[in-house]
Amino acid sequence: MIEEMVFNISSLLRAYYSCRRGKRNSFYALEFEHNYERNLYTLHNDLVSKKYTIGRSVCFVITYPTLREIFAANFRDRVVHHLLISHIEKDIDKTFIYNSLACRKEKGGILGIRRLRKDINKITNNKQTNAYYLKLDIQSFFYTIDKNILYELLSEKVARLNFSQKDKEDLLWLSKKIIFHNPCTNYIQKGSLDALKKLPKNKSLFTTPPDKGLPIGNLTSQFFANVYLNEVDQFIKRKLKVKYYLRYADDMLFLSRDMEELRDIEEEVRKFLHKKLKLKIKDNKTKYASVYSGIDYLGYIVTPDYILSRDRVVNNFKKKLHYFNKGFLINRRLCMEEVVPLHDPLTQEEIEDICASVNSTFGHLKWANSFSLRQNLYRKSFGILTKYLEPQGNLESFRPRKPSP
Repeated sequence: MIEEMVFNISSLLRAYYSCRRGKRNSFYALEFEHNYERNLYTLHNDLVSKKYTIGRSVCFVITYPTLREIFAANFRDRVVHHLLISHIEKDIDKTFIYNSLACRKEKGGILGIRRLRKDINKITNNKQTNAYYLKLDIQSFFYTIDKNILYELLSEKVARLNFSQKDKEDLLWLSKKIIFHNPCTNYIQKGSLDALKKLPKNKSLFTTPPDKGLPIGNLTSQFFANVYLNEVDQFIKRKLKVKYYLRYADDMLFLSRDMEELRDIEEEVRKFLHKKLKLKIKDNKTKYASVYSGIDYLGYIVTPDYILSRDRVVNNFKKKLHYFNKGFLINRRLCMEEVVPLHDPLTQEEIEDICASVNSTFGHLKWANSFSLRQNLYRKSFGILTKYLEPQGNLESFRPRKPSP
């Protein structure tokens, strides 16, 4: 049965609940929730009458793992993003290849690493033969996406969806509004202005042509990126017939027993990206090597024998533990770069914040061969945090201890 009225109140309410999940206590979510019925009713009228306009974004820079410019949409616009994605994601996602791993349900980096390890053992016949890998990285991907090409690709996919013609037109009207919106025309600057000035010109929407680039930080941008790169995925799998290929965002990985085959693949992929999608490969990130030397991918080093966490992940975590023990707590509700003095003794909320931060890293480490590393971190780097965090399982995670009276 064809679904009618993509802008109906029920869909908008579901999008609102989805948007606030996990963020209900944030200032902007609370502000919207205060009069959420009126806000949703007004938003519904704006969408139906085509009077909806995109509001002010928050612009800031993050420094980890690399310097990046983020444009975060306001809460009202994020509700609209959830509304759009809820209608088009499910069926369009079915057209993506299995090994497109980023920002998809039941996918992600952990599946990618496990898949890579499995593929390495397949292609080497369980370490009986040699094999090689090729890593490609697209240059300034989010900032070089061509908006016109993206809209054409999305239009083709929406045309095949099981909606009425009126609903398809509404979906494309909203998609076009989001794709071609330039957040640089209406934003609030937060955090360090110096950090923003340090951004390379090819890493900022402020220096990007108006027909190029999507803001990092929006739900729609993540989905649109997969729509865009699905074209090269299909070319690689259907035209080039590459058996062992994975992609996470703009990081592409190929396996082969023949180094010359990988060189041919690189040449064909470069041509396709340039001609069809107006993208370029980042030359200094292109890498060829034997799979036995270890593949640096998604924060891990993967070989036929083991999976290790990258040194950068471990070293950054040690620094974080050091700052916790020195009496500083990262207040993520304000800005990733701001620190405030830690109270003594810790409050339950502070313990839970620290625990969540530690569990994030240990959740990464547990998928590697890292039990000895986790033991060493707990014994030598946790310091006073052992008073507040209780280990679970084989040091796979922690739970907060109640603060002493």
